[in-house]
Amino acid sequence: MAASALDTALRAIWMAAGIVWLVAAVAVKRAARREAAGSRIGHLLTMAAAFGMVFSPALRPGPLGWRAIPASAPAATVALALTSAGVLLAIWARLYLGGNWSAIVAVKQGHTLVRSGPYRIVRHPIYTGLLAALAGTAIGYGHVGGLVAVAVAFAAWMAKARLEEQFLTAEFGAAYGAYQREVKTLIPFVL
Repeated sequence: MAASALDTALRAIWMAAGIVWLVAAVAVKRAARREAAGSRIGHLLTMAAAFGMVFSPALRPGPLGWRAIPASAPAATVALALTSAGVLLAIWARLYLGGNWSAIVAVKQGHTLVRSGPYRIVRHPIYTGLLAALAGTAIGYGHVGGLVAVAVAFAAWMAKARLEEQFLTAEFGAAYGAYQREVKTLIPFVL
């Protein structure tokens, strides 16, 4: 697959995810409790840097712009498969979560503890899916900066997951503790 066709396909997958997110955001519950603004800004800046390193050559100076994964048909196939699978998992989890979803760490009015669907596989399947999709995209572009961006995004999503879990533990107590013992945070059966 030509580099421009791969770039177009990867961007189209991400744009489709963005459209689903925007449409689904209309049907969320009102927040009862939310994270502090400073916490949210830090996460947004970190994620903007990570996605910027993947998608923008201007944010991959020097060694970050070096190619670590050669352009090849197998790399393009892995990139498209992983990006697509990750986005599909994130969308499934987002739609499954329904009105409980929030872009910021929050407990919603009438919040329910969701443990089925993708949430029986990992506690944070949206982050898992987006991380897999970002890794796939980084593989497709093949730059060192993209691989660094995946590590940065992983750290950011783990930090956000820890904060969410504080909120959910305060809301659901022992029920959330049992869920934490039974289901891994981000990587099924591992972490």
